Order: sequence, then structure tokens, then C-alpha cells
Amino acid sequence: MKFRNKTEKHEKKRLGIQGFITIIILVYVCLFGSFSDAMVVNRTDSRPDHSISLLSVGAVDDGVMKTLRSRLSETFRCDVRIHDGTNIPPETYNPQRKQYWSSRILDVLRKLVIPSEREKYLAITGVDLYVPQLNFVFGEAELEGHLAIISLARLSQIFYGLPEDRALFSERAVKEAVHELGHTFGLRHCPETECVMHFSNSLHDTDRKKAVFCSRCQQLLEKEMGLE
Repeated sequence: MKFRNKTEKHEKKRLGIQGFITIIILVYVCLFGSFSDAMVVNRTDSRPDHSISLLSVGAVDDGVMKTLRSRLSETFRCDVRIHDGTNIPPETYNPQRKQYWSSRILDVLRKLVIPSEREKYLAITGVDLYVPQLNFVFGEAELEGHLAIISLARLSQIFYGLPEDRALFSERAVKEAVHELGHTFGLRHCPETECVMHFSNSLHDTDRKKAVFCSRCQQLLEKEMGLE
């Protein structure tokens, strides 16, 4: 009987220790498990300290500006705001070509805006743009710089004598905006025809590619923006 009582006491003691250890483990899991989940959520929801400002050059529809603000915020995962607009610099107009020289517009903008180190400015204009080497350009950007510009003129079906298609027009504008801003983050032209960084030699190229980066360009962008 004495031996049995000792065994029972040892068994109760062992069960008590196991129960105590179990309670500690449960408390640890609850506390530190919750902390881990919170940290994961914070990393997922974190946004880089970059920002993008949209600047209209000349008359630009408010709806287009708001669409770009929304879509660019999703793509670059940073704050995007609409900046006060400015007039089209008359000295950038070429009467022989009846177009505006995009590089010179950027030169004027450099004197008007002073971006912070992690701020990008995207100018949006409704006039037709060109550079001397090409018949026209959809846009131009500073590679690894702060300024870029896109033209909406040739993105509209009306430009080609066709009925207006607002959805198609908006999607084209988003693609060109993402493309030029991609250059400011150091991305170059991509050989993948569906990547938004693929060079648009014509509107057909713009329509064929998507409004998102290929996996390679996305990785490069995230590295540049500190999103890794």
C-alpha cells in the first residue's frame, strides 16, 4: 500500500508538471503567435516612403487624373496625389511639326517643381508630343530621375477618326503612365511584349501589352523601392 501511495503521488506530481508545461506552451503560442501574425500583416500593409505627384500640363480631364491616381497607387503601392496644374509652355511648340517637344517641356518643369529624393512627378498633357528623332512619342522620362510626361493625344480613338472608347482610352493612359514612371525608377525597355515596360513603337504595341510589369521588371522595381 505504501508503494502504491508513493506511485500515485509521483503520478500526480508528473501530471501536474505536464499540465503546467502545457499551460506555458499555450500562453507562449498565443502571445508570440499573435505577435508574429501582426508583424506579417504590418509587412504586407507597409507602403514605401516614395510618392508620386500628377501634374496636368494644359487642360486635362479630371476623370483621367483621378483614374491615374487610383491605378498608379495600386501599381506602385505608394501615395499618389494630384498636384496643381500648369499651362503648356508656348516655347516648346514646333509650328512646322504642329507638335510640342517633350524634352523642352521637362526642362520647363524642372524649374517649376522641386521633388524630394523619393518623389516622382508625372506630367499629363493632351497635346501631341515629339522628339527630333521620332515622328511622335507617347511620353518621355528621366531614367532614374524624378520627372516624366505622357501625352493623351494619340491614345484617344477620336485622334484616328474613330468613335470614342473611354475604357480603352483610360487603359492606354494607365499603361503609358506606368511605363514612363517605371523609367524614373530605373527600369529600361523590356523584350517581353506583354510587359508594361515594352517599348511602344505604335498604338498596337500599347494595346498588346498589359498594364503590369513582368516578373523580372517587378522584382527590379521592388528592389529599387525597397519593397523586398
